[in-house]
Amino acid sequence: MTDLLETVSTSGAVYDCSHWGRLRLTGGDRLKFLHNQSSNHCLALQPGQGADTVFLTSTARTLDLVTLLVHQEWVDLLVSPQRREFLLKWLDKYIFFGDDVQLSDRTPESYCYRVFGSVAEKMTAQFGLGPLANPYDHVTITHEDAPLTLAATSGLAIPGLTLWSDRPLRDLLSPYPQLSDTDWEHLRIRQGRPAADAELTEAYNPLEGRLGHTISFNKGCYIGQETIARLNTYQGVKQHLWGLEFTAAVTPPTPLILEGEKVGLVTSCTPLGRGAFGLGYVRTKVGGAGLTLHTPEGVMAQVVEVPFLRTVV
Repeated sequence: MTDLLETVSTSGAVYDCSHWGRLRLTGGDRLKFLHNQSSNHCLALQPGQGADTVFLTSTARTLDLVTLLVHQEWVDLLVSPQRREFLLKWLDKYIFFGDDVQLSDRTPESYCYRVFGSVAEKMTAQFGLGPLANPYDHVTITHEDAPLTLAATSGLAIPGLTLWSDRPLRDLLSPYPQLSDTDWEHLRIRQGRPAADAELTEAYNPLEGRLGHTISFNKGCYIGQETIARLNTYQGVKQHLWGLEFTAAVTPPTPLILEGEKVGLVTSCTPLGRGAFGLGYVRTKVGGAGLTLHTPEGVMAQVVEVPFLRTVV
């Protein structure tokens, strides 16, 4: 049986994520606004740079993991499809009189694609571009009389690009293998990318989700900052997100058991040729990678690292 992750990593593929939300912020206060509303150090970003950031509740519970791309005159946000309407209303609520910030929904009039591996290399070569120096760096070119942004992130730990265009790119991308939503779900679980309504809910905070690369601990105040700072200072994180190698498929949410005690919860699972792979939260006090747990039905689960989160403490 062909392994999808291996195939995509070596041969490349395209995922049409145009159903994901695309929001745009304009106005002179746009970066300051994002800086105050999300976890990363947005004010440090220059045009042509980007980052992942997290929107939080006042108690630091996770609303969404978002990719932002800073342009000369605006900032683009790529948000989870099921969070688009919510974030439009939520962000608008925090734009106060006197703020020079305008928020618009670009989803209906733009298109977005993730391209992986050799396909990304072919895109940069086709447009005469050199490698982008840093993750999330991006350039905007003109393709068939429309702007096309190429950003150095695939959304996973696989090398690739995100393409954001004002016109569909079917003619450009149709020669390459196409991924379905089911394929993306499989890949993001295998890679360890947390998803809205699964690993990213108001039951968890981004430190538990091991999203430290999205958090600045010295940027000053933002929504949820006090709780994040306290958890970090006093090592108060009680659980962490890990990969799980199962001997058989399980249906989330399923408890994880150690010596008769519930010590975690399965949040996502995808079948493999033999067994299954999942994501789940495990209590910090019982350990991490290398730990062996089981479900109430007796399915064994080995706790393992995942590429998307492996560099996060």
